Amino acid sequence: MHDPVQHVSRRIWRDSGFTQGSRAVPEETAVALTYNGGSYAVMMATPRDLEDFAVGFSLSEGIVSSAAEIQSLEVVMLDNGIELRMWLSGEIAQRLSARRRNIAGPTGCGLCGIDSITQALRPAAIVATQRQFSPQQIMAAMQAVPALQALNVETRAVHAAAFWSPSRGIAALREDVGRHNALDKLAGAMARQSIAAADGMVVLTSRVSVEMVQKTAAIGAPVIVSVSAPTALAIRMAETAGITLAAIARADGFEVFTHHDRIAPGEAADVA
Repeated sequence: MHDPVQHVSRRIWRDSGFTQGSRAVPEETAVALTYNGGSYAVMMATPRDLEDFAVGFSLSEGIVSSAAEIQSLEVVMLDNGIELRMWLSGEIAQRLSARRRNIAGPTGCGLCGIDSITQALRPAAIVATQRQFSPQQIMAAMQAVPALQALNVETRAVHAAAFWSPSRGIAALREDVGRHNALDKLAGAMARQSIAAADGMVVLTSRVSVEMVQKTAAIGAPVIVSVSAPTALAIRMAETAGITLAAIARADGFEVFTHHDRIAPGEAADVA
């Protein structure tokens, strides 16, 4: 089954005893990413927005530098999973063959197949934009996300990654059982829709680990905002990458860990 949501039966216990009912739960499916006929990775993911996932994963992994370098993309349904079948130009394919690996990743694994500490801690791209945001804009971005999380509203079990800009509000939002997958899907959606990253922020419903910072830097967004806390390594990586990291965002405020100067006091006139 490749529907993103399944309805399962379950028994519910309360003080009054057991009752019977059903619950919506998210599906997770083995998704193979292949390039020019060779397997590169197998990830467990929510079977939705898979074209975005293919493009975003390819960009985050550095396999391609733009969506246009993927000459063709086909989503192939299999009995026991899904294949995202991509074809690259000869030069890019040759470069990829030197680093191709077959890996099986648990749900949302961000470092699957990395075989050295140097690869795992690769420097993030430098985000140099001086764009500033007000605290009110940070709050507006966070508050806009929950109502748009269709899968999470139904299942209460998936992560979201969204992109917010002052002119458009939430310009794109993607969900997945894996937080890394959700961010890869967002990256793919932004690339395919030509959404400029420099004037907005990435909003996450998950904790901020170093891979999330690396992926955001690859997108080119100057700000990450998350409801959860960052790791110490993520803070160091965000500082080096020039990214403003705001986290532990709640209804009453948030905490800023890096590049505080991007969060300017006062309310901007163009809060969306």
